[in-house]
Amino acid sequence: MKDWAIVARHTAMAGLQLSGLASGFDWKSLVEQLMSVEQVRVTRLEKEQATNTAQSSALSTLGTKITALTAAADALKDVSVFSSRKVSSATTDSTWTLSASAGSASGSYRIAVSKLATASRLNGTSDIAGPLNTSDDVSGLTLANLRTGAAPTAGTFTVNGQKVTVATTDSLQGVFDAISTATAGDVTATYDHTTDKVTFTSASNSTITLGAANDTSNLLRVLKLANNGGDTVTSSGALGALKTSGALDAAGLRTAINSGDNTFSINGVSISYNAATDSLSTVLKRINASTAGVTASYDSALDRVVLANNTTGDLGLTVSEAAGGLLGALGLTGGTLARGQNAEFSIDGGATLTSTGNTLDETATGIAGLSVKVDSETTQTITVAADTDTMQTKIKSFIDAFNSVQSYVDDKTKVTSANGKVTTSVLSANREVQAWADQLRSTAFAAVSGLSGTIKRLEHLGIDFDGTSSQLEIADEEKLTAALRDKPADVEAFFQTSSTGFVAQLTTLLDRMSTSNDGQQERLTKSNSNLDKQIEDVQRQLDAEKERLTSSFVAMESAQAKIQQQSSAITNAFFSSSSSK
Repeated sequence: MKDWAIVARHTAMAGLQLSGLASGFDWKSLVEQLMSVEQVRVTRLEKEQATNTAQSSALSTLGTKITALTAAADALKDVSVFSSRKVSSATTDSTWTLSASAGSASGSYRIAVSKLATASRLNGTSDIAGPLNTSDDVSGLTLANLRTGAAPTAGTFTVNGQKVTVATTDSLQGVFDAISTATAGDVTATYDHTTDKVTFTSASNSTITLGAANDTSNLLRVLKLANNGGDTVTSSGALGALKTSGALDAAGLRTAINSGDNTFSINGVSISYNAATDSLSTVLKRINASTAGVTASYDSALDRVVLANNTTGDLGLTVSEAAGGLLGALGLTGGTLARGQNAEFSIDGGATLTSTGNTLDETATGIAGLSVKVDSETTQTITVAADTDTMQTKIKSFIDAFNSVQSYVDDKTKVTSANGKVTTSVLSANREVQAWADQLRSTAFAAVSGLSGTIKRLEHLGIDFDGTSSQLEIADEEKLTAALRDKPADVEAFFQTSSTGFVAQLTTLLDRMSTSNDGQQERLTKSNSNLDKQIEDVQRQLDAEKERLTSSFVAMESAQAKIQQQSSAITNAFFSSSSSK
């Protein structure tokens, strides 16, 4: 016999997880089955929620495609699309720079350039630097400190086949001595401070030969010495050059300048300088950065300063200053003005035209919107034409975006039937979305009213549906190209006419579709939120019902266990009494 008291005690301790231990009835499985039946209510709500989510996702993707189509349509409203122009030269590998603004008249122009424009230049006098030394004695001048146009380098140079080695620490007189030693006294070198030149002389009246292919020092070039076939070689020009760094009053100017703060004027613009603190390099940079409109530079080879107008053409270049000023010392007040020249050209064999610059714009040519930057005195035929490539690219982008929307709508709303089985798609029941495809097709087919040109519908551009689906295609490429090339104004009016043009009508429809699409997604999102709450409520009810049933069966088990315990006690008592008798 079972000890039912022990069973009841174990049942309570285990939380009555052993279904039917007392009753022999698997009530736990029954509860699970009952709950499974009731769980259908939750499953139905979750299925509805999943359907909403799928539809919302499909509408979101469709919204993205509608936005892309709107952008592609808007691109056709750009005022420069159908008035854009391309320019080309009939000359292969032309270096002329060509451009034409939107709306420029199409045509070909034979441009013959006979003169290029140049800038006016004020060339200062040469030899503005003082001599290397104030006397003929150059024993105190080292190569490193020579105020020459280029800095001497250490190494070797050749005189009459003999190598002479020099260092930048050598004095110029030391170099002269090394030359004499290398040539066994035949060649002597001297410096004349009055001419600021070096002279090599052969004592034997032999031809002096300077330099070799393997020379490593540039000293002969720095001293401006070159072979002349004679027994005497003299520097081709004065050797002294200006120091561009350091104070102006120590730059080596041949003519002294006023001390302290001073000013001069270029093209009416005042430039200030201080002889004790400003360097020549600083002053030249100050000129170039000013509004004088010139570029100043120092030519160390010719030992002169040059001013050049930044603008080409036969334009003046004036300088002025007080006596003793820097411009005078730089040879600019007594310099030579090389007048610039204007460009000269003709168009289609017409009269000679002029331009101060080499960019022949509509002011110079009279051709609205055309700009030709010339760099050679040649004749070229320039053609301005509609930029059909850009136009076609925009139109093809629109067609692709249109087809993308149509394909997506068709795919997500289709209903198919096979072997008696009907298959729907995620938006098959959405009549509004289905209607959008029809509306897009109708808009694409429709003619634009009120136009005076020959382009009134897409068909006139060679664009039509492919005949088997709702896809647009360029059915006649030549027809499209011809319309864009020959009638760009008509094409522009078709697409861009305000309110009634093709793009205006299409974007009105797309805006309405987009607004509706957003509204549908909002409603689906709200519906799913409500379903979340319903699912929570139902689940809470089911959890409560499961707990109630479980408690009831546990109570039943407890009562059954108690009854069995009492029955066992009675039975035990009865048999115990009988045994004693």
